[in-house]
Amino acid sequence: MSQNDTIISVKNVAKFYDQVPVLERVNISVERGTFCTIVGASGCGKSTFLRMLLSQELPTRGEILLDGEKLPDEPTADRGIVFQKYSVFPHLTVKGNLLLSQEFEQAPMSGKLYGNAKTIALEKIDETLEKIGLSAARDKFPSQLSGGMQQRLAIAQALLKEPKILLLDEPFGALDPGIRLDMHELLLSLWEDLNMTIFMVTHDLNEAFKLGTRMLVFDKIRHDPHAPNAFGATITYDLNIASCSQSNAQDAEMYFAKSPNSTEET
Repeated sequence: MSQNDTIISVKNVAKFYDQVPVLERVNISVERGTFCTIVGASGCGKSTFLRMLLSQELPTRGEILLDGEKLPDEPTADRGIVFQKYSVFPHLTVKGNLLLSQEFEQAPMSGKLYGNAKTIALEKIDETLEKIGLSAARDKFPSQLSGGMQQRLAIAQALLKEPKILLLDEPFGALDPGIRLDMHELLLSLWEDLNMTIFMVTHDLNEAFKLGTRMLVFDKIRHDPHAPNAFGATITYDLNIASCSQSNAQDAEMYFAKSPNSTEET
């Protein structure tokens, strides 16, 4: 991997809460266009790692670089985020929710777009809705949408800002299996078409293997029975899914089978 291909560099990152380590000695470089899936036991810091990539949380030690520059101390438009629980305004339509996000970004003082600026914003919204298959629902309210359609709306909110990196935190965990498969196809299509770099936390190992080109497994490798909170988790497996050997894949599956998972996160 050349330096120009590296979009994210994580250098000796640790994260503590009230002097208790959650993550420690995390080092990784991720190439532009990678679909990185993140798995591990509940509470091992997967979502904490994602929040640090967003700058919603800051590392206690170490640094994270985006395109060779230190990440800002707050979220910026070059990193989009989609959570398991969607965040939309119930009194606004699909179009209204997306327009509001554009107005907050482009006209933070007035909260409104007018004239040509509004026309351009609406055109961009229509293009995004077409990409994610929500054109027919543009005038519907969130209560009129299925779970899958609401998650498409959440993805549309993230894509409107054309982020370099899309961060997904258990985005499909609450969806029915059939809808979940549809969302897998949508996400893969968007990833290929838009050439994004994606980091996705999931508790589903099959989902991680199916969607990702690279899989990161988080776990604690240092334990002290007299001080269970003395050490944090780190990356224990870093698998290139496209080329990983069967034995490595089986090792990861065995690890995951021994580590109960849930959607609760540290």
